[in-house]
Amino acid sequence: MPENTTKPADFIREIINEHNRTKKFDGKVHTRFPPEPNGYLHIGHAKAINIDFGIAEEYGGLCNLRFDDSNPVKEKQEYIDAIKADIRWLGFDWQDREYYASDYFDQLYTWAVQLIKKGKAYVDDLSADEIREYRGTLTESGKESPYRNRSVEENLDLFERMKNGEFPDGSKVLRAKIDMAAGNINMRDPVMYRILHKAHHRQGDKWCIYPTYDWVHGQSDSIEGITHSLCSLEFEDHRPLYNWFLEQLGIHHPQQIEFARLNVSYVVMSKRKLIKLVDGGYVSGWDDPRMPTLSGLRRRGYTPTSIRTFLDRIGVAKADSIIDVALLEHCLREELNKQAPRVMAVLRPLKVIIDNYPEDTVEELDAINNPEDASMGTRKVPFSRVLYIEQEDFREEPTKKYYRLAPGREVRLRYAYFITCVDVVKDNDGNVTELHCTYDPKTRGGDAPDGRKVKATLHWVTAAHALQAEVRLFERLFTKENPDEAEEGEDFTANVNPDSLQILTECMIEPGLAKSQPGDRHQFERQGYFCVDPDSTKDRLVFNRTVSLRDTWLKVERRLSGSSGSNLHSSLPNSYSYR
Repeated sequence: MPENTTKPADFIREIINEHNRTKKFDGKVHTRFPPEPNGYLHIGHAKAINIDFGIAEEYGGLCNLRFDDSNPVKEKQEYIDAIKADIRWLGFDWQDREYYASDYFDQLYTWAVQLIKKGKAYVDDLSADEIREYRGTLTESGKESPYRNRSVEENLDLFERMKNGEFPDGSKVLRAKIDMAAGNINMRDPVMYRILHKAHHRQGDKWCIYPTYDWVHGQSDSIEGITHSLCSLEFEDHRPLYNWFLEQLGIHHPQQIEFARLNVSYVVMSKRKLIKLVDGGYVSGWDDPRMPTLSGLRRRGYTPTSIRTFLDRIGVAKADSIIDVALLEHCLREELNKQAPRVMAVLRPLKVIIDNYPEDTVEELDAINNPEDASMGTRKVPFSRVLYIEQEDFREEPTKKYYRLAPGREVRLRYAYFITCVDVVKDNDGNVTELHCTYDPKTRGGDAPDGRKVKATLHWVTAAHALQAEVRLFERLFTKENPDEAEEGEDFTANVNPDSLQILTECMIEPGLAKSQPGDRHQFERQGYFCVDPDSTKDRLVFNRTVSLRDTWLKVERRLSGSSGSNLHSSLPNSYSYR
Protein backbone atom coordinates (compact mmCIF):
# COMPACT_ATOMS: atom_id res chain seq x y z
CA MET A 1 0.00 0.00 0.00
CA PRO A 2 1.43 3.47 -0.82
CA GLU A 3 2.21 6.03 1.83
CA ASN A 4 -0.57 8.28 3.01
CA THR A 5 -0.22 11.78 1.59
CA THR A 6 -3.62 13.29 2.38
CA LYS A 7 -2.61 14.64 5.80
CA PRO A 8 0.65 16.12 7.14
CA ALA A 9 2.91 13.39 8.44
CA ASP A 10 2.72 12.81 12.18
CA PHE A 11 4.35 10.11 14.25
CA ILE A 12 1.42 7.68 13.83
CA ARG A 13 1.35 8.02 10.06
CA GLU A 14 5.15 7.74 9.95
CA ILE A 15 4.93 4.42 11.82
CA ILE A 16 2.22 3.15 9.48
CA ASN A 17 4.16 4.30 6.43
CA GLU A 18 7.18 2.37 7.67
CA HIS A 19 5.06 -0.71 8.31
CA ASN A 20 3.72 -0.50 4.78
CA ARG A 21 7.23 -0.16 3.34
CA THR A 22 8.38 -3.24 5.23
CA LYS A 23 5.15 -5.15 4.44
CA LYS A 24 4.36 -5.61 8.11
CA PHE A 25 0.72 -6.70 8.36
CA ASP A 26 0.93 -7.27 4.58
CA GLY A 27 0.43 -3.55 4.03
CA LYS A 28 -2.98 -3.57 5.73
CA VAL A 29 -4.33 -0.88 8.04
CA HIS A 30 -7.12 -2.05 10.32
CA THR A 31 -7.98 0.07 13.36
CA ARG A 32 -10.78 0.09 15.91
CA PHE A 33 -12.60 2.52 18.19
CA PRO A 34 -13.30 0.72 21.50
CA PRO A 35 -15.55 2.84 23.78
CA GLU A 36 -16.81 1.58 27.09
CA PRO A 37 -20.61 2.12 27.15
CA ASN A 38 -20.62 3.74 30.60
CA GLY A 39 -21.42 7.30 29.51
CA TYR A 40 -21.82 9.59 26.53
CA LEU A 41 -18.98 10.46 24.18
CA HIS A 42 -17.29 13.85 24.51
CA ILE A 43 -15.00 15.86 22.29
CA GLY A 44 -11.98 13.98 23.63
CA HIS A 45 -13.47 10.81 22.22
CA ALA A 46 -14.06 12.70 18.98
CA LYS A 47 -10.29 13.05 18.67
CA ALA A 48 -9.88 9.28 19.03
CA ILE A 49 -12.71 8.68 16.55
CA ASN A 50 -11.16 11.11 14.09
CA ILE A 51 -7.81 9.31 14.38
CA ASP A 52 -9.12 5.73 14.38
CA PHE A 53 -11.64 6.09 11.56
CA GLY A 54 -9.77 8.85 9.74
CA ILE A 55 -6.46 7.01 9.45
CA ALA A 56 -8.16 3.80 8.33
CA GLU A 57 -10.02 5.78 5.66
CA GLU A 58 -6.88 7.56 4.47
CA TYR A 59 -5.01 4.29 3.99
CA GLY A 60 -7.90 2.46 2.36
CA GLY A 61 -8.27 0.27 5.42
CA LEU A 62 -11.01 -0.63 7.88
CA CYS A 63 -12.07 0.58 11.31
CA ASN A 64 -14.19 -1.49 13.70
CA LEU A 65 -16.56 -0.23 16.35
CA ARG A 66 -16.07 -2.42 19.40
CA PHE A 67 -17.85 -1.84 22.67
CA ASP A 68 -15.70 -2.72 25.66
CA ASP A 69 -18.68 -3.99 27.64
CA SER A 70 -16.86 -5.95 30.32
CA ASN A 71 -18.26 -4.11 33.37
CA PRO A 72 -22.01 -4.74 33.71
CA VAL A 73 -22.31 -2.43 36.73
CA LYS A 74 -21.91 0.82 34.77
CA GLU A 75 -22.93 -0.06 31.23
CA LYS A 76 -26.29 0.64 29.59
CA GLN A 77 -27.95 0.16 26.22
CA GLU A 78 -28.74 3.89 26.36
CA TYR A 79 -25.03 4.63 26.14
CA ILE A 80 -24.51 2.19 23.27
CA ASP A 81 -27.26 3.84 21.25
CA ALA A 82 -25.90 7.32 22.00
CA ILE A 83 -22.35 6.35 21.04
CA LYS A 84 -23.46 4.99 17.68
CA ALA A 85 -25.53 8.11 16.99
CA ASP A 86 -22.57 10.36 17.83
CA ILE A 87 -20.13 8.50 15.58
CA ARG A 88 -22.54 8.67 12.66
CA TRP A 89 -23.16 12.36 13.34
CA LEU A 90 -19.41 13.00 13.07
CA GLY A 91 -19.54 11.43 9.63
CA PHE A 92 -18.02 7.99 10.18
CA ASP A 93 -19.42 4.53 9.47
CA TRP A 94 -18.27 1.16 10.77
CA GLN A 95 -20.55 -0.62 8.23
CA ASP A 96 -21.04 -4.22 9.39
CA ARG A 97 -18.12 -4.22 11.82
CA GLU A 98 -19.95 -3.67 15.11
CA TYR A 99 -18.43 -5.87 17.81
CA TYR A 100 -18.71 -6.37 21.56
CA ALA A 101 -15.96 -7.55 23.87
CA SER A 102 -18.59 -9.60 25.71
CA ASP A 103 -18.98 -11.75 22.61
CA TYR A 104 -15.38 -12.88 23.18
CA PHE A 105 -15.89 -13.98 26.80
CA ASP A 106 -15.79 -17.69 25.92
CA GLN A 107 -12.53 -17.33 24.00
CA LEU A 108 -11.02 -15.12 26.73
CA TYR A 109 -11.90 -17.74 29.33
CA THR A 110 -10.29 -20.45 27.22
CA TRP A 111 -7.13 -18.37 26.89
CA ALA A 112 -7.08 -17.70 30.64
CA VAL A 113 -7.17 -21.45 31.25
CA GLN A 114 -4.29 -21.76 28.78
CA LEU A 115 -2.20 -19.31 30.81
CA ILE A 116 -3.00 -21.17 34.03
CA LYS A 117 -1.81 -24.41 32.45
CA LYS A 118 1.44 -22.67 31.44
CA GLY A 119 1.95 -21.52 35.02
CA LYS A 120 1.41 -17.90 33.93
CA ALA A 121 -1.80 -17.18 35.90
CA TYR A 122 -3.11 -18.03 39.36
CA VAL A 123 -6.14 -17.56 41.59
CA ASP A 124 -5.53 -15.13 44.44
CA ASP A 125 -7.55 -14.79 47.66
CA LEU A 126 -6.15 -11.41 48.65
CA SER A 127 -8.68 -8.61 48.96
CA ALA A 128 -8.53 -5.59 46.66
CA ASP A 129 -6.92 -3.52 49.42
CA GLU A 130 -4.36 -6.22 50.10
CA ILE A 131 -3.50 -6.56 46.41
CA ARG A 132 -2.98 -2.80 46.29
CA GLU A 133 -0.74 -2.96 49.37
CA TYR A 134 1.27 -5.91 48.04
CA ARG A 135 1.81 -4.20 44.69
CA GLY A 136 4.37 -1.77 46.09
CA THR A 137 5.13 1.74 44.86
CA LEU A 138 7.03 3.43 42.06
CA THR A 139 10.18 3.26 44.20
CA GLU A 140 9.57 0.01 46.11
CA SER A 141 9.09 -3.46 44.68
CA GLY A 142 5.93 -5.36 45.39
CA LYS A 143 5.78 -8.62 47.32
CA GLU A 144 4.37 -11.91 46.20
CA SER A 145 0.93 -13.07 47.29
CA PRO A 146 0.95 -16.12 49.61
CA TYR A 147 -1.36 -17.75 47.03
CA ARG A 148 0.99 -17.13 44.11
CA ASN A 149 2.49 -20.61 44.03
CA ARG A 150 -0.67 -22.67 44.02
CA SER A 151 -0.44 -25.68 41.76
CA VAL A 152 -1.80 -25.60 38.24
CA GLU A 153 -4.42 -28.16 39.22
CA GLU A 154 -5.64 -26.10 42.18
CA ASN A 155 -5.77 -22.92 40.08
CA LEU A 156 -7.74 -24.66 37.33
CA ASP A 157 -10.22 -26.01 39.88
CA LEU A 158 -10.65 -22.67 41.65
CA PHE A 159 -11.01 -20.73 38.41
CA GLU A 160 -13.71 -23.06 37.14
CA ARG A 161 -15.52 -22.79 40.47
CA MET A 162 -15.26 -19.00 40.23
CA LYS A 163 -16.95 -19.24 36.83
CA ASN A 164 -19.63 -21.54 38.25
CA GLY A 165 -20.57 -18.99 40.89
CA GLU A 166 -19.36 -20.82 44.01
CA PHE A 167 -17.64 -17.80 45.57
CA PRO A 168 -18.95 -14.38 46.64
CA ASP A 169 -18.00 -11.10 45.00
CA GLY A 170 -14.49 -9.93 45.77
CA SER A 171 -13.38 -13.16 47.44
CA LYS A 172 -11.04 -14.26 44.66
CA VAL A 173 -9.43 -12.94 41.47
CA LEU A 174 -7.39 -14.42 38.67
CA ARG A 175 -4.00 -12.74 38.27
CA ALA A 176 -1.29 -13.02 35.66
CA LYS A 177 2.00 -14.31 37.08
CA ILE A 178 4.66 -11.96 35.77
CA ASP A 179 7.07 -10.10 38.08
CA MET A 180 6.29 -8.43 41.41
CA ALA A 181 9.63 -6.57 41.22
CA ALA A 182 9.00 -5.10 37.77
CA GLY A 183 9.71 -1.41 37.39
CA ASN A 184 6.39 -1.03 35.58
CA ILE A 185 3.68 -1.52 38.20
CA ASN A 186 1.28 -2.78 35.52
CA MET A 187 3.47 -5.87 35.20
CA ARG A 188 3.22 -6.78 38.89
CA ASP A 189 0.80 -9.67 38.57
CA PRO A 190 -2.18 -7.70 37.20
CA VAL A 191 -5.74 -8.86 37.80
CA MET A 192 -7.36 -10.60 34.83
CA TYR A 193 -10.75 -11.60 36.28
CA ARG A 194 -12.89 -10.55 39.23
CA ILE A 195 -16.04 -12.14 40.64
CA LEU A 196 -19.18 -10.10 40.07
CA HIS A 197 -22.64 -11.61 40.38
CA LYS A 198 -24.32 -9.14 38.07
CA ALA A 199 -26.40 -9.73 34.95
CA HIS A 200 -24.86 -8.48 31.70
CA HIS A 201 -26.85 -6.46 29.17
CA ARG A 202 -25.95 -8.90 26.38
CA GLN A 203 -24.86 -12.10 28.13
CA GLY A 204 -27.55 -12.17 30.79
CA ASP A 205 -26.65 -14.35 33.79
CA LYS A 206 -24.20 -16.56 31.91
CA TRP A 207 -21.17 -15.06 33.63
CA CYS A 208 -20.36 -14.13 37.21
CA ILE A 209 -16.67 -13.48 36.48
CA TYR A 210 -15.74 -10.55 34.31
CA PRO A 211 -12.43 -9.75 32.63
CA THR A 212 -10.48 -6.54 33.23
CA TYR A 213 -9.75 -4.04 30.47
CA ASP A 214 -6.08 -5.03 30.23
CA TRP A 215 -7.06 -8.66 29.64
CA VAL A 216 -9.88 -7.86 27.21
CA HIS A 217 -8.24 -5.18 25.09
CA GLY A 218 -5.28 -6.81 23.37
CA GLN A 219 -6.97 -10.15 22.84
CA SER A 220 -10.04 -8.46 21.31
CA ASP A 221 -7.71 -6.59 18.96
CA SER A 222 -6.11 -9.89 18.02
CA ILE A 223 -9.42 -11.67 17.41
CA GLU A 224 -10.54 -8.90 15.06
CA GLY A 225 -7.27 -8.81 13.14
CA ILE A 226 -6.48 -5.23 14.15
CA THR A 227 -3.12 -4.04 12.83
CA HIS A 228 -2.72 -0.72 14.64
CA SER A 229 -4.24 -0.34 18.09
CA LEU A 230 -4.32 3.44 18.55
CA CYS A 231 -4.74 4.48 22.19
CA SER A 232 -4.51 7.63 24.27
CA LEU A 233 -1.31 8.31 26.15
CA GLU A 234 -2.41 6.99 29.55
CA PHE A 235 -2.17 3.46 28.11
CA GLU A 236 1.51 3.77 27.20
CA ASP A 237 2.57 2.12 30.46
CA HIS A 238 0.11 -0.68 29.73
CA ARG A 239 1.72 -1.55 26.41
CA PRO A 240 4.26 -4.02 27.91
CA LEU A 241 1.34 -5.90 29.45
CA TYR A 242 -0.59 -5.74 26.17
CA ASN A 243 2.42 -7.29 24.45
CA TRP A 244 3.06 -9.86 27.19
CA PHE A 245 -0.43 -11.37 26.99
CA LEU A 246 -0.28 -11.66 23.18
CA GLU A 247 3.20 -13.17 23.26
CA GLN A 248 2.28 -15.72 25.93
CA LEU A 249 -0.73 -16.82 23.89
CA GLY A 250 1.16 -16.82 20.59
CA ILE A 251 -1.65 -15.13 18.68
CA HIS A 252 -1.88 -12.29 16.15
CA HIS A 253 -0.02 -9.31 17.58
CA PRO A 254 -1.22 -5.79 16.66
CA GLN A 255 0.98 -2.73 17.17
CA GLN A 256 -0.22 -0.48 20.00
CA ILE A 257 0.55 3.22 19.41
CA GLU A 258 -0.28 5.96 21.92
CA PHE A 259 -1.18 9.57 21.23
CA ALA A 260 -1.86 12.55 23.50
CA ARG A 261 -5.40 12.82 24.78
CA LEU A 262 -7.35 15.98 24.08
CA ASN A 263 -7.60 18.54 26.86
CA VAL A 264 -9.44 21.82 26.35
CA SER A 265 -9.38 24.89 28.57
CA TYR A 266 -12.42 25.47 30.82
CA VAL A 267 -13.54 21.87 30.23
CA VAL A 268 -13.41 18.56 32.10
CA MET A 269 -13.36 15.37 30.07
CA SER A 270 -13.20 12.57 32.59
CA LYS A 271 -16.40 10.56 32.30
CA ARG A 272 -16.33 10.15 36.07
CA LYS A 273 -16.47 13.93 36.44
CA LEU A 274 -19.09 14.35 33.74
CA ILE A 275 -21.26 11.81 35.53
CA LYS A 276 -20.85 13.84 38.72
CA LEU A 277 -22.03 16.95 36.90
CA VAL A 278 -25.11 15.10 35.63
CA ASP A 279 -25.97 13.26 38.83
CA GLY A 280 -25.26 16.32 40.97
CA GLY A 281 -27.67 18.49 39.01
CA TYR A 282 -25.01 20.96 37.89
CA VAL A 283 -26.34 20.45 34.35
CA SER A 284 -29.66 19.24 32.98
CA GLY A 285 -28.26 16.03 31.48
CA TRP A 286 -25.64 14.54 29.20
CA ASP A 287 -26.88 16.69 26.31
CA ASP A 288 -26.88 19.95 28.24
CA PRO A 289 -25.42 22.50 25.78
CA ARG A 290 -22.76 23.47 28.35
CA MET A 291 -21.36 19.94 28.37
CA PRO A 292 -18.40 18.87 26.17
CA THR A 293 -20.31 15.75 25.15
CA LEU A 294 -20.99 15.36 21.45
CA SER A 295 -24.72 15.32 22.18
CA GLY A 296 -24.34 18.55 24.15
CA LEU A 297 -22.29 20.22 21.44
CA ARG A 298 -24.78 19.07 18.81
CA ARG A 299 -27.69 20.49 20.83
CA ARG A 300 -25.82 23.74 21.28
CA GLY A 301 -25.44 24.06 17.52
CA TYR A 302 -21.96 22.77 16.77
CA THR A 303 -21.48 21.08 13.41
CA PRO A 304 -19.55 17.86 12.81
CA THR A 305 -17.42 19.65 10.22
CA SER A 306 -16.33 22.33 12.67
CA ILE A 307 -15.30 19.70 15.21
CA ARG A 308 -13.34 17.70 12.65
CA THR A 309 -11.68 20.88 11.38
CA PHE A 310 -10.66 21.69 14.95
CA LEU A 311 -9.24 18.19 15.44
CA ASP A 312 -7.32 18.35 12.17
CA ARG A 313 -5.83 21.72 13.12
CA ILE A 314 -4.54 20.60 16.50
CA GLY A 315 -3.03 17.51 14.87
CA VAL A 316 -1.67 14.40 16.56
CA ALA A 317 0.94 14.84 19.27
CA LYS A 318 2.76 12.59 21.70
CA ALA A 319 2.82 15.00 24.68
CA ASP A 320 -0.22 16.11 26.67
CA SER A 321 -1.25 19.75 26.45
CA ILE A 322 -4.26 22.02 26.91
CA ILE A 323 -5.87 23.46 23.78
CA ASP A 324 -7.48 26.88 24.02
CA VAL A 325 -11.26 26.49 23.73
CA ALA A 326 -11.21 29.67 21.64
CA LEU A 327 -9.78 27.64 18.74
CA LEU A 328 -12.77 25.30 18.80
CA GLU A 329 -15.12 28.29 18.80
CA HIS A 330 -13.15 29.89 15.96
CA CYS A 331 -13.53 26.79 13.78
CA LEU A 332 -17.28 26.89 14.35
CA ARG A 333 -17.55 30.60 13.55
CA GLU A 334 -15.61 30.07 10.33
CA GLU A 335 -18.16 27.54 9.13
CA LEU A 336 -21.30 29.26 10.38
CA ASN A 337 -20.19 32.60 8.96
CA LYS A 338 -20.32 31.02 5.51
CA GLN A 339 -23.43 28.90 5.98
CA ALA A 340 -25.78 30.38 8.58
CA PRO A 341 -28.57 32.63 7.27
CA ARG A 342 -28.81 36.04 8.93
CA VAL A 343 -31.94 37.10 10.77
CA MET A 344 -32.87 39.85 13.19
CA ALA A 345 -33.80 39.04 16.80
CA VAL A 346 -34.21 41.37 19.75
CA LEU A 347 -33.31 39.60 22.98
CA ARG A 348 -34.20 42.36 25.47
CA PRO A 349 -36.90 44.37 23.76
CA LEU A 350 -37.46 48.11 24.07
CA LYS A 351 -40.53 49.48 22.27
CA VAL A 352 -40.03 52.22 19.68
CA ILE A 353 -42.91 54.19 18.15
CA ILE A 354 -42.17 56.14 14.97
CA ASP A 355 -44.58 59.02 15.39
CA ASN A 356 -44.52 60.27 11.79
CA TYR A 357 -44.85 56.84 10.16
CA PRO A 358 -48.36 55.99 8.84
CA GLU A 359 -50.24 53.89 11.41
CA ASP A 360 -51.78 51.36 8.99
CA THR A 361 -48.79 50.93 6.70
CA VAL A 362 -46.64 47.78 6.50
CA GLU A 363 -43.67 47.71 4.15
CA GLU A 364 -41.82 44.62 2.96
CA LEU A 365 -38.12 45.39 2.99
CA ASP A 366 -35.36 43.36 1.36
CA ALA A 367 -32.83 41.81 3.75
CA ILE A 368 -29.68 39.91 2.83
CA ASN A 369 -29.61 36.28 3.94
CA ASN A 370 -25.84 35.94 4.00
CA PRO A 371 -23.34 38.57 2.77
CA GLU A 372 -20.73 35.79 2.50
CA ASP A 373 -22.83 33.85 -0.03
CA ALA A 374 -24.82 35.79 -2.61
CA SER A 375 -26.51 32.57 -3.77
CA MET A 376 -28.48 32.50 -0.51
CA GLY A 377 -30.44 35.48 -1.84
CA THR A 378 -32.65 37.85 0.10
CA ARG A 379 -35.79 37.72 2.21
CA LYS A 380 -38.65 40.09 2.98
CA VAL A 381 -38.99 41.57 6.48
CA PRO A 382 -42.04 43.59 7.53
CA PHE A 383 -41.63 47.17 8.76
CA SER A 384 -44.30 49.26 10.48
CA ARG A 385 -44.82 52.10 12.94
CA VAL A 386 -44.18 50.18 16.19
CA LEU A 387 -41.08 48.06 16.56
CA TYR A 388 -38.55 46.74 19.06
CA ILE A 389 -34.85 47.44 19.45
CA GLU A 390 -32.38 46.16 22.06
CA GLN A 391 -32.47 47.88 25.44
CA GLU A 392 -28.70 48.24 25.29
CA ASP A 393 -29.01 50.16 22.00
CA PHE A 394 -30.42 53.19 23.85
CA ARG A 395 -28.93 55.37 26.57
CA GLU A 396 -30.60 58.40 27.95
CA GLU A 397 -27.22 59.82 28.94
CA PRO A 398 -24.69 58.37 26.48
CA THR A 399 -20.99 58.21 27.26
CA LYS A 400 -18.43 59.79 24.96
CA LYS A 401 -17.91 56.74 22.73
CA TYR A 402 -21.48 55.49 22.78
CA TYR A 403 -22.83 55.99 19.24
CA ARG A 404 -26.16 54.21 19.36
CA LEU A 405 -29.58 55.75 19.96
CA ALA A 406 -29.94 58.59 22.48
CA PRO A 407 -32.26 61.62 22.84
CA GLY A 408 -31.88 63.83 19.78
CA ARG A 409 -29.53 61.38 18.04
CA GLU A 410 -30.04 59.85 14.60
CA VAL A 411 -29.17 56.21 13.81
CA ARG A 412 -29.84 53.77 10.98
CA LEU A 413 -32.28 50.88 11.24
CA ARG A 414 -30.86 47.91 9.35
CA TYR A 415 -32.42 47.65 5.84
CA ALA A 416 -34.90 50.42 6.74
CA TYR A 417 -34.62 54.12 7.61
CA PHE A 418 -32.78 56.71 9.65
CA ILE A 419 -34.64 57.47 12.89
CA THR A 420 -34.15 60.16 15.54
CA CYS A 421 -35.20 59.81 19.20
CA VAL A 422 -37.52 62.68 20.21
CA ASP A 423 -39.06 61.48 23.49
CA VAL A 424 -38.53 58.95 26.28
CA VAL A 425 -41.31 57.30 28.34
CA LYS A 426 -40.53 55.86 31.80
CA ASP A 427 -42.42 53.90 34.42
CA ASN A 428 -42.90 54.92 38.04
CA ASP A 429 -39.49 53.47 38.93
CA GLY A 430 -37.71 55.54 36.32
CA ASN A 431 -37.14 52.66 33.91
CA VAL A 432 -37.30 53.49 30.20
CA THR A 433 -40.27 51.62 28.73
CA GLU A 434 -40.86 53.31 25.39
CA LEU A 435 -39.17 55.60 22.89
CA HIS A 436 -40.77 57.97 20.45
CA CYS A 437 -38.86 58.64 17.26
CA THR A 438 -39.26 60.23 13.86
CA TYR A 439 -38.00 58.79 10.60
CA ASP A 440 -36.71 60.23 7.36
CA PRO A 441 -38.70 58.62 4.53
CA LYS A 442 -35.96 59.55 2.07
CA THR A 443 -33.51 57.13 3.72
CA ARG A 444 -35.26 53.86 2.83
CA GLY A 445 -32.67 51.12 2.48
CA GLY A 446 -30.43 52.85 4.97
CA ASP A 447 -28.78 55.59 2.94
CA ALA A 448 -29.38 59.34 3.03
CA PRO A 449 -29.65 61.06 -0.37
CA ASP A 450 -27.98 64.15 1.02
CA GLY A 451 -24.93 62.09 1.99
CA ARG A 452 -25.20 62.55 5.76
CA LYS A 453 -23.75 59.73 7.85
CA VAL A 454 -24.65 58.06 11.11
CA LYS A 455 -22.32 56.16 13.40
CA ALA A 456 -24.56 53.23 14.34
CA THR A 457 -26.84 50.71 12.64
CA LEU A 458 -29.37 48.89 14.83
CA HIS A 459 -31.28 45.66 14.27
CA TRP A 460 -35.01 45.58 15.02
CA VAL A 461 -38.27 43.66 14.59
CA THR A 462 -41.79 44.99 14.15
CA ALA A 463 -44.11 44.58 17.11
CA ALA A 464 -47.11 43.51 15.06
CA HIS A 465 -45.31 40.70 13.26
CA ALA A 466 -42.63 39.54 15.69
CA LEU A 467 -42.67 36.07 17.20
CA GLN A 468 -41.96 35.73 20.90
CA ALA A 469 -39.25 33.20 21.67
CA GLU A 470 -37.10 31.89 24.50
CA VAL A 471 -33.36 32.33 24.17
CA ARG A 472 -30.78 30.53 26.32
CA LEU A 473 -27.44 32.24 26.69
CA PHE A 474 -24.58 29.95 27.67
CA GLU A 475 -21.26 30.95 29.19
CA ARG A 476 -18.37 28.67 30.14
CA LEU A 477 -19.41 25.98 32.60
CA PHE A 478 -16.29 26.61 34.69
CA THR A 479 -14.72 29.81 35.93
CA LYS A 480 -11.14 28.52 35.73
CA GLU A 481 -9.09 27.55 32.70
CA ASN A 482 -8.11 24.38 34.55
CA PRO A 483 -11.25 23.37 36.49
CA ASP A 484 -9.26 20.93 38.61
CA GLU A 485 -7.48 23.80 40.37
CA ALA A 486 -9.55 23.96 43.56
CA GLU A 487 -8.97 24.97 47.16
CA GLU A 488 -7.97 22.33 49.67
CA GLY A 489 -10.94 20.15 50.59
CA GLU A 490 -12.83 21.06 47.40
CA ASP A 491 -13.02 19.40 44.00
CA PHE A 492 -13.59 20.64 40.47
CA THR A 493 -17.28 21.34 41.14
CA ALA A 494 -16.23 24.32 43.27
CA ASN A 495 -15.30 26.01 39.99
CA VAL A 496 -18.69 25.55 38.33
CA ASN A 497 -19.85 28.90 36.99
CA PRO A 498 -23.16 29.84 38.68
CA ASP A 499 -23.88 32.21 35.78
CA SER A 500 -23.26 29.73 32.97
CA LEU A 501 -26.91 29.84 31.86
CA GLN A 502 -29.23 32.80 31.42
CA ILE A 503 -32.74 32.28 30.07
CA LEU A 504 -34.53 35.15 28.31
CA THR A 505 -38.24 34.49 27.85
CA GLU A 506 -39.56 37.59 26.08
CA CYS A 507 -37.32 37.78 23.03
CA MET A 508 -38.74 38.99 19.72
CA ILE A 509 -37.68 37.42 16.44
CA GLU A 510 -38.44 37.81 12.75
CA PRO A 511 -41.71 36.17 11.64
CA GLY A 512 -39.85 34.26 8.94
CA LEU A 513 -38.44 31.95 11.63
CA ALA A 514 -41.88 30.52 12.40
CA LYS A 515 -41.18 27.25 10.56
CA SER A 516 -37.74 26.66 12.07
CA GLN A 517 -36.98 23.11 13.14
CA PRO A 518 -34.74 21.80 15.95
CA GLY A 519 -31.14 21.94 14.81
CA ASP A 520 -31.61 24.88 12.43
CA ARG A 521 -28.82 27.42 12.80
CA HIS A 522 -28.98 31.17 12.28
CA GLN A 523 -26.89 34.22 12.90
CA PHE A 524 -28.84 36.74 14.93
CA GLU A 525 -27.36 39.95 13.55
CA ARG A 526 -25.04 41.68 16.04
CA GLN A 527 -25.80 38.94 18.61
CA GLY A 528 -24.14 35.67 17.64
CA TYR A 529 -24.99 32.26 16.23
CA PHE A 530 -28.05 30.46 17.54
CA CYS A 531 -29.57 27.01 17.14
CA VAL A 532 -33.18 25.88 17.56
CA ASP A 533 -33.42 23.65 20.64
CA PRO A 534 -35.44 20.40 20.76
CA ASP A 535 -37.50 21.92 23.59
CA SER A 536 -39.22 24.06 20.96
CA THR A 537 -42.92 23.55 20.29
CA LYS A 538 -45.15 24.61 17.42
CA ASP A 539 -46.26 27.56 19.52
CA ARG A 540 -42.94 28.65 20.98
CA LEU A 541 -39.41 28.46 19.64
CA VAL A 542 -36.42 28.00 21.93
CA PHE A 543 -32.96 29.04 20.78
CA ASN A 544 -29.55 28.19 22.20
CA ARG A 545 -26.70 30.62 21.69
CA THR A 546 -24.10 28.48 20.01
CA VAL A 547 -21.29 31.01 20.06
CA SER A 548 -20.95 34.78 20.16
CA LEU A 549 -19.67 36.86 17.26
CA ARG A 550 -16.55 37.95 19.12
CA ASP A 551 -13.64 35.76 18.01
CA THR A 552 -10.91 35.76 20.65
CA TRP A 553 -8.90 33.22 18.69
CA LEU A 554 -8.19 35.74 15.96
CA LYS A 555 -6.37 37.82 18.56
CA VAL A 556 -4.40 34.75 19.60
CA GLU A 557 -3.48 34.02 15.98
CA ARG A 558 -2.30 37.56 15.44
CA ARG A 559 -0.25 37.46 18.63
CA LEU A 560 1.32 34.17 17.61
CA SER A 561 1.84 35.12 14.00
CA GLY A 562 5.11 33.65 12.86
CA SER A 563 5.39 31.43 15.94
CA SER A 564 5.51 27.65 15.97
CA GLY A 565 2.31 25.69 16.40
CA SER A 566 3.47 24.47 19.79
CA ASN A 567 2.62 27.88 21.20
CA LEU A 568 -1.03 27.11 20.65
CA HIS A 569 -0.90 24.66 23.53
CA SER A 570 -0.19 25.13 27.21
CA SER A 571 1.32 22.59 29.56
CA LEU A 572 -0.95 20.10 31.27
CA PRO A 573 0.08 19.09 34.80
CA ASN A 574 -2.32 16.18 35.23
CA SER A 575 -3.65 13.47 32.93
CA TYR A 576 -6.62 11.23 33.52
CA SER A 577 -8.53 8.62 31.59
CA TYR A 578 -11.67 9.22 29.57
CA ARG A 579 -12.94 5.86 30.70
